[in-house]
Amino acid sequence: MTPPVDGGTAAGDRPPVPQSAAGSTWKPLRLRAFRTLWIAQIVSNIGGWMQTVGAQWLITQESGSAGLIALVQTAASFPVLLLGIPAGALADIVDRRKLLLCAQMLMFTAAGLLAALTATGRMNSYGVLALTFVLGCGTALMSPAWQAIQPELVPKDQIPAAAALGGVNMNLARAIGPALGGLVVALAGTAAVFAINAVSFLVTLAALAAWHRRTEPDPVGPERILPALRAGGRYVRHAPRVRRVLGRSLLFVPCAAALWALLPVAARQQLGLEAGGYGLLLGAVGVGAAVGAVLLPLVRGRWSSNTALAGGGMLFAVTLALLGLVRIPWIAGVVLVFSGIAWMGVLSILNAQMQVTVPKWVRARALAFYLTVFQGGMAVGAAVWGTVADGIGLVAALLVSAAVLAAGSLIGLLLSVPDTVLDRSPSMHWATPTMVLEPPETNGQVLITIEYRVPARNADLFVRSMAAMGRSRLRTGALHWDLYQDAARPDTYLEVFLVASWEEHLRQHSGRLTGFDKETEERARALVDPEHPFQVSHYIPARKQSPD
Repeated sequence: MTPPVDGGTAAGDRPPVPQSAAGSTWKPLRLRAFRTLWIAQIVSNIGGWMQTVGAQWLITQESGSAGLIALVQTAASFPVLLLGIPAGALADIVDRRKLLLCAQMLMFTAAGLLAALTATGRMNSYGVLALTFVLGCGTALMSPAWQAIQPELVPKDQIPAAAALGGVNMNLARAIGPALGGLVVALAGTAAVFAINAVSFLVTLAALAAWHRRTEPDPVGPERILPALRAGGRYVRHAPRVRRVLGRSLLFVPCAAALWALLPVAARQQLGLEAGGYGLLLGAVGVGAAVGAVLLPLVRGRWSSNTALAGGGMLFAVTLALLGLVRIPWIAGVVLVFSGIAWMGVLSILNAQMQVTVPKWVRARALAFYLTVFQGGMAVGAAVWGTVADGIGLVAALLVSAAVLAAGSLIGLLLSVPDTVLDRSPSMHWATPTMVLEPPETNGQVLITIEYRVPARNADLFVRSMAAMGRSRLRTGALHWDLYQDAARPDTYLEVFLVASWEEHLRQHSGRLTGFDKETEERARALVDPEHPFQVSHYIPARKQSPD
């Protein structure tokens, strides 16, 4: 079998899952730093879900418009679409702990203002949406950094378990928060819910303040924001496995958003429930998600990620259709338990794939792309399905979203998400370049050429192997890459790639390359004539010579 490149394995290939996988889900909680931040996160997530219930119920009472109610989800998610990628670049440049502290302070301020204005009777539907948008901006700043610190808190072999525990965290909060939020709304009003959410941010602030993060200085110095953004975009564009995860997210999230957007409408119009009953319905989703976290290792032991993603999408589609048809609250609750199982399974697999696929130097940026796709899909999906429900009715909107999601799940089988593990540990295997001229660090592109002599018997395999090498160059900083063959000497090949600056090329030397990149190079260079070692040259912009 051909060795896998980034994002490519034969269909169905996956490593065996150890028999102890089911118990390993909880293992990261034994680590103090992870456990402290995990507990703080669940407190904050409970407050967030209480806030969502309060916001949606306030708008439900004031206007009853499905479109406005759905915009609560849009207001919370759309900021990630706008700010997620810049926030990811920022999280790869600055101290992630400090960035998280700043984001939490912004969210505490917005939640406190929302509580105060609601308590004094100065809040309306549009004010709720505006401050929900500000809270979403805090989430946009926080999310890439929060996702990126997870591998700092646990050993590499526990990253999938940590990702699953992140899902458990969110969905336990989903089980507790909505029910608690509905109860508090019923007993004390929406202002009390918003105040509790504000206090929850103080818990996370305290946990972050107590965490002593170890940092390693960048030998080249911190990246600048615009080059960092461009580098992150290049990485995602030339990483097939990352693109497949993003594609599977796009096939699932926008249609699945119909559940979160339309559930409050279904609770009130179809099931005749008040705030407490709506909270219990959301709690049923959370219970299902918690069950899904327990079942996930067993599912992964039986099926590949590709199959599990398709099955989870189909199950969620079935629950959407059933939600549109049932009129009995307890049956709807049972259906929503299965929605939670499917939701937990799909998102945990996608998140774990991103965590283990991307290297440290670009982790927050790549995760920002994933979060942008996810939250953007939620924002756009919620707005679309809310509008559709206003136009053709709630039941029709749920049935249409179910049909589209089922079709997308089947199409997703063509975007295989492999389970093979790639070595993403840093590898500084390039020799330090010897220079006579002093290149400008940030101004002027750098052209690198590498000449190879390849025996004719290895030519075809060499060219195929160099295609994978080209993707490695482009992921780590090259603007352009190509391979040429000498027409006069057919055994001579010239690899050419262009880098934006000398600083960017030094970053390739000092931390952007990984063990997987090293393996890719070794496979190609094993085909080179050993009697003619490859020759590397660096070309910088020519300078005008001063006249004598």
